[in-house]
Amino acid sequence: MYARRRHSYFVMMGVCIALFVLAWGVVRLWSVPAAVGMCVVAMIIPPLAAMVANRRGPDDRWWDDPSGDPKSDEWWDELDGKKGKH
Repeated sequence: MYARRRHSYFVMMGVCIALFVLAWGVVRLWSVPAAVGMCVVAMIIPPLAAMVANRRGPDDRWWDDPSGDPKSDEWWDELDGKKGKH
């Protein structure tokens, strides 16, 4: 799951860089408004890429990770129904 998110992140950031380079290297020669529009689209991609890369999948452990405090971990396990009541 992590590899898929990392791959998606790099693809999105590659598209972002390509949009900037093409906008000001090629497209601006024909249409400055189109180049600005491409940069606006490229500006939106990095936050979306960060959200994609940092989202948690159903297989990712995050809520279940032990905190290091045995009493707290035991209490949370009981609340989650992982262990029977003593």
